[in-house]
Amino acid sequence: MNTKKILYWISAPIRVLWEFHKGFELYYVRGIEWEEEELENIFALILFGDYIGLPHPPTELSFRLLPHVIRELYVMEEKSTKEFSLKTGWIGV
Repeated sequence: MNTKKILYWISAPIRVLWEFHKGFELYYVRGIEWEEEELENIFALILFGDYIGLPHPPTELSFRLLPHVIRELYVMEEKSTKEFSLKTGWIGV
């Protein structure tokens, strides 16, 4: 019985540090996911910026990159049907 109590108290700091690590990991993973979403938005804006008046890359380059943005096209379509909010941005995409 005493060995269980001793092991419990010895492992307590390790358990606390492990939970602390998990909290930071969750925080940074969410930050990375947000960053990835923003980079996808910028990528789509570069390719389809001519819809709002931004200069776009050459057509040949846009066609070669088009297969990589198919999912982004669906996301843009979904966001364009929603009402304006902070997440959709001022251009509605």
